[in-house]
Amino acid sequence: MNAAELAGFLRTRRARVRPVDVGLDHTGRRQTRGLRREEVAGRAGVSVDYYIRLEQGRRLRPSRQVLVALARALQLSDDECNYMLGLVGEAALPAPSSRRTEAGALRLLDRLDDLPALVLNARYDILAWNAMAVALMGDLAAVPERERNTLRWLFSGQARGIGPHDRAQLGRRCVADLRSTGRYPDDPEVRHLVHELALESREFAALWERHEIGVNRAMTKRMLHPVVGPLELDCELLTIPDSDQRLMLYTAAPGTATYRALRGLRESAGERLTC
Repeated sequence: MNAAELAGFLRTRRARVRPVDVGLDHTGRRQTRGLRREEVAGRAGVSVDYYIRLEQGRRLRPSRQVLVALARALQLSDDECNYMLGLVGEAALPAPSSRRTEAGALRLLDRLDDLPALVLNARYDILAWNAMAVALMGDLAAVPERERNTLRWLFSGQARGIGPHDRAQLGRRCVADLRSTGRYPDDPEVRHLVHELALESREFAALWERHEIGVNRAMTKRMLHPVVGPLELDCELLTIPDSDQRLMLYTAAPGTATYRALRGLRESAGERLTC
C-alpha cells in the first residue's frame, strides 16, 4: 500500500471540490479551500479522526467500501477511483455494462471482411457482427435480441453444430469467465441471467456452484457447418477499452481445411451481398 501517495491524492481532490458542488452552504468566509475534512468524512460515512489519519499518510489500509464511499464524496471519476483502489491493492471497478457498441468497434467489424467477428458484452450478449459471422452462424438479425446470448445457446441446446464434449468444455470455460468479471451479484442484468440459467439448466447451476474463475482470451471451437462441413476455429477475445465488451475473432491457420472453408464462406457471403 502507498499511504503517502493516497494521502496526497485525497488532499488535492478535497481541495478541488467546491461546497456548492455537493449542496453545502457556501456563504460566509471559509479558511479551507474546497471541502473541510469533517465534510468529506460525513459524506463518506467515516469518522473525522479516521479520515484525518488517511490524509496524514498513516498506514491504515482502508477497505474497498470506504474508498468507493470517499470517491463518491469527492466526486471522483471512475479512473480516479480506480487509481485510488490500486494504491491499496484493490481491483478496479468493473467497466459500465452497455448494449451500445462503440463506434470504433463497429468500424473494425466492417473492415474485417475475411474473418467472422462478433462484439460481446460481459453477459455474452451478441451486440454486433459482420457479414462473415452471418455466413458462419446464420442470420443473427432474425434472432430476437433477448435470445442473442451465447450462454443461453450453450445451456439450452441451441448451439447447433457443436458436439456434446466440445459444448460441455466451452460451457465450463464461459461460466468461469462470467464469474471472473466480478459483476455478480452487483450487476442486476448478470444476476438475472445467472438466476434464469440456474433454473433452466442443472448443468449451468452445477458449474456456477463450482466458483471456478478463468478469463477467456483464446480458445478452440470445433463445429459442423451445414455447408462447408467440419471446422476447427481459433477464437481470440480482445477487450474493447473503457467498456465491458470484447471483440471475438474466428481465425484458422493458413493451409488448413478450415482456412480454405473460411475462404469459401467469404466468397459466398460476397455473392449474397452483391445480389
